[in-house]
Order: sequence, then structure tokens, then C-alpha cells
Amino acid sequence: MDNLLSFIRSLTSFSNESWESLQPALSSRTFKKNEFILKQGEICTSLFYIDSGFCKTFYDLDSEIKNTGFFFENEIVTNVNSFSSGKESAFNIISCEPLTAFVFNKEKLIEASKQSVEIETLGRCCIRLYAMKQEELSSIFQRYTADERLLYMEKTNPQLLQRVSLSQLASFLGVKRETLSRIRKRRFL
Repeated sequence: MDNLLSFIRSLTSFSNESWESLQPALSSRTFKKNEFILKQGEICTSLFYIDSGFCKTFYDLDSEIKNTGFFFENEIVTNVNSFSSGKESAFNIISCEPLTAFVFNKEKLIEASKQSVEIETLGRCCIRLYAMKQEELSSIFQRYTADERLLYMEKTNPQLLQRVSLSQLASFLGVKRETLSRIRKRRFL
């Protein structure tokens, strides 16, 4: 839990008292590789802080997987829309390797936030951080070509290229695997 506390304190001021008040809202959970964290059609009732491992968000459209995001250690993953509105999730979250997460239970988090302004601020910071990442990804896909998207990922998130398979990376970048191979080959000639 030391990583989680350090992460929280990197986002906002957080006292030891607030940390104690937050404990009932937290649990630790381990996911096996390819285990669903959230399934499309379920209601998201948690925020997940990734302590170790990584996961991805994706749509299953007519049996074709469309990867939309990858989340690594010291990041929050959730479905903001489902979490906030109580509506069904439009996408899946699945572990890509063994993953350990600290789970923030929504109902208990709301109760704890009523007792502490710091916890309320933390919740907003986590949601804002996640939303900023999603907006950044959306902007990249609107403004950059596949070559430029790959270059951007190399510069800003090198672990993505080191830990994610070529097929999954191609799906994420919106190209076929063969196209990604050609892009990479051209860049190293």
C-alpha cells in the first residue's frame, strides 16, 4: 500500500487521518492474465489503482477486438461514464499479465468523502487524471497519422512498446499488424 499512498500524495495533500478513513473503501485484488476486471454491459462500481502488471480497455465489435487504452503501474483505470452514471459499461477492461490492483469501492468512497474533504478531493483528482489520459489519446488519434502516433507513444510511453504485443499495439494504433510492421521497418532503415 506504500505505492498507493505515495501516488495519492503525488496528486493532493493527504493526511494520515484521511488515509485511515479511506481504508474501508479499499481492498486489494489480484487478477490472472486475461481475467476481466470489467465486462462490457456491467456497471462499473470501482476505481482501480494498478500496483503491478498492466491491463487494457477494449471493445468487442462483431468478434473483432478494438484496443482503446493500456494502463500500467501507478495509474488509475475505470469506466468514468459507468462509474459516474450507473449505466452499463460500453467497453471491457482485462488484465494483460498478472495484475495486482487496489480497488476503490464507489459506495464506500462516497461515504468516506463525506467525512473528509481530502478524500473528496482525491476522488476528483483520480477521475480528472483518467479523463485527461483519455482526452490525450483522443486528440492523438484525431491529429496524427499512424506513423506519428507510434512516434508519440515511443516518446511518451516507451513501456507500451516494450510490454504490449505487436498485434495489440496495431489494434490500439488503428492499423493492421502488417502495416505496423512496415511502419516500424521503414523507421529503422
